[in-house]
Amino acid sequence: MSRILDISGLKVHFRTDDGWVRAVDGVDIGVDRGETVSIVGESGCGKTVTAKTVLKLIDMPPGKIVAGSIVWQGRDLVPATPAQMRAIRAKEIGFIFQEPMTSLNPVYTVGEQIAESVRQHEGLSRRAAMDRAAEMLALVNIPNPASRVHDYPHQFSGGMRQRVMIAMALACNPKLVIADEPTTALDVTIQAQILDLLAEMKQRIGMAVLLITHAMGVVAENAQRVIVMYAGKVVEEAPVGPLFATPLHPYTQGLIRSIPRLDLAATEHQRLEAIPGTVPSLLHPPPGCRFAARCRHATEECRAAEPALRELSPGHKVACIHAEAIAA
Repeated sequence: MSRILDISGLKVHFRTDDGWVRAVDGVDIGVDRGETVSIVGESGCGKTVTAKTVLKLIDMPPGKIVAGSIVWQGRDLVPATPAQMRAIRAKEIGFIFQEPMTSLNPVYTVGEQIAESVRQHEGLSRRAAMDRAAEMLALVNIPNPASRVHDYPHQFSGGMRQRVMIAMALACNPKLVIADEPTTALDVTIQAQILDLLAEMKQRIGMAVLLITHAMGVVAENAQRVIVMYAGKVVEEAPVGPLFATPLHPYTQGLIRSIPRLDLAATEHQRLEAIPGTVPSLLHPPPGCRFAARCRHATEECRAAEPALRELSPGHKVACIHAEAIAA
């Protein structure tokens, strides 16, 4: 596979009245052509900031790319101008936002919003762009697409609005789609439909997907490779099979233990485990391993020096000095 997105050493900080918040603090992520990579972690771990920074969708200021590179098909996007980024957004990289009700403009029809990027990037007439919008609504299984292109966002249910967001992201046939928690606030049946739809579109268009989520069950069903983030850093990376079979970082183990096990529900009555504590403040991150305060395996050595991300088996990397002992 050829790599189309290569994020290296990315640091994104935000200025506040109290100082700089290190939201993303040295992250390396790669996505290959046609691959689904999932970034997982609790809220506040830097997943969404990482995703939005790829297309420079964070507010700058107060945000600032302090270090690192974002190489898209051989070209670094960090020094790219606003005009150059507009040519890439939607055309080459699509983005599905987390909350469709606040991401869709309430005063424009959904057809106008889908047609806008098509007209900008492909130079279609207004009528041809609206026809494309209707085609996209049909593609994401919205009934009566020819008439619904004239409806406003408030006339759609939550699941249907999310389908509209997917249609907008795919309208120009991008090579990569970044999906920022696309199933948040949807009931489980609609979640399954949205994820099936993304998988179908991936197969049909041949695009790669960068899937941002905090639900490990979604990861197991949809990703080929998983990036686990904690407190602005990558703590583990592995193909999905090895990650669930042999998680090496205590944080990853805690995330997996918090998943309900339907296969054991009838024979074993186990309480779901919760990871104690909260994500540390990224205004003044603690020294050493940032997970140490919540980790049952932590030692003084963990608190003294920050562990490097190292490869313990082919494709399986972890940032934990006790990973071998924990795995054994």
